[in-house]
Amino acid sequence: MDASMFIGTWWSLVPPLLAIILALVTKEVYSSLFIGVAVGALLYTGFHPWNAFIALFDIMKSSMNLNILIFDVLLGMIIVLMSRSGGSAAYGKWAGDKIKSKKSAMLATTGLGILIFVDDYFNCLTVGSVMRPVTDRYKVSRAKLAYIIDATAAPVCIIAPISSWAAAVNSYVPEDAGISGFQLFLRTIPYNLYAILTLVMVFYVIVANFDFGLMKKHEDNAARGDLFTSGAEEFEQVKEEEVSTKGKVIDLVLPVAVLIVSAIGAMIYTGYLGGADNVVSAFAGCDAETSLIFATMVTVFVTLFLYLPRKVITFKDFMGSFVEGFKLMIPAIGILIFAWTLKGMGDALEIGTFVENAVGASASASLLLPAILFLVAIFLAFSTGTSWGTFAILVPIAIAMFPGTDKLEMMIISVSAVLAGAVCGDHVSPISDTTVMSSAGAQSNHINHVTTQMQYAAVVAVVCFIGYIIAGVSQSWWIALGSSLVILLVVLTVMKRMFSSREKKSVAA
Repeated sequence: MDASMFIGTWWSLVPPLLAIILALVTKEVYSSLFIGVAVGALLYTGFHPWNAFIALFDIMKSSMNLNILIFDVLLGMIIVLMSRSGGSAAYGKWAGDKIKSKKSAMLATTGLGILIFVDDYFNCLTVGSVMRPVTDRYKVSRAKLAYIIDATAAPVCIIAPISSWAAAVNSYVPEDAGISGFQLFLRTIPYNLYAILTLVMVFYVIVANFDFGLMKKHEDNAARGDLFTSGAEEFEQVKEEEVSTKGKVIDLVLPVAVLIVSAIGAMIYTGYLGGADNVVSAFAGCDAETSLIFATMVTVFVTLFLYLPRKVITFKDFMGSFVEGFKLMIPAIGILIFAWTLKGMGDALEIGTFVENAVGASASASLLLPAILFLVAIFLAFSTGTSWGTFAILVPIAIAMFPGTDKLEMMIISVSAVLAGAVCGDHVSPISDTTVMSSAGAQSNHINHVTTQMQYAAVVAVVCFIGYIIAGVSQSWWIALGSSLVILLVVLTVMKRMFSSREKKSVAA
């Protein structure tokens, strides 16, 4: 069979969509991803079995990001060390004295997620490891913790000028766009409706104590002592007898502070090595992955000199934490490898060419174009599990649609819609690496996290779609953002009253 009939056509969408549908139906992510990858290999080779086998492993090898895997393992080691040292337990006790309620525990988690804006991977795993003991104490379900982590990771990074995400967006802007990549990124921030509204929704559901859909089921179970609802068996827990009684709050706070400072410092340094002449351009041109690995290695050595002289843990336990950290991250690493392979299979089948042709064929300076691009970006990020890949495909298209300085505002709105849609699609995709990281950080069952977050993200996405129609018509960020905020708050308030009324009727019955 001729493989060319599947490349660059709608067939390129089959592998990721099949993997996503199977994952949501079977609630088993590993086999679903493998089936999607296998079908992609068959399509790519024209259903030649041996060539498909070779292609599958060639694409898997070329798609794997070894830097991120090393970072995951080292960060897993740090998480285990902080737990074994008693630092996490000491922080949990200290925070428990300061944090007096479930609401304040979730707000503290949200605040920490917003503060760690440098990189989404770093955000997901660090916030989870630091706040998990506190949220567990106040019976916050792991699905809710994963949602808070995920909702304060990518949405914060995509509106933070100093982040690895800003650097990625800068790199996708052509030199002849009429505006620099960094200037364009700054102009997109107030138009990035999904990121801003997601943060607003997180605060709303926490402050108003409002949960709905599957998340409410998880929260109700957590109130009865079941933090997981299902999937607790996925994660290797640090046994209680392995936790030191000598641990202090500094045993958690100092490693986290070192991790943050060294990550930021390394990003600035690698940016200057790349030819930057100021801090902003240094962040824009930094080597984020190398910087994160450097930061985790520095933190491992700091924990060595922090713990061993005080005999908080033994040298044998210190070295054993490397293996334990690896084991802790195995669920996330397994999903990441398959997800990356599926992304690589999509590239081989030229899914970007298909989307580019489909979007380009209908391209016009229509006022509805930002809303249309928002939906296309959601679909592409959902299907491929990558925000950055979606940026790479759609940002140049959005820029090319509005040549000339007289159409600059519409170009900015359209690029914003692409960025927002990519983050939204990434949020609701089971094969997204940041979604996987959020599950790992919260130690939540991955499918539980995806299905609960999907319902919350859908509410924001519908409001954003309306907001981008308003943005296209008004071409004013404050009108688009202001009206979207009002619509979201009205929708959430109506939903809260409706669900509350329904609950009262069911109790009365």
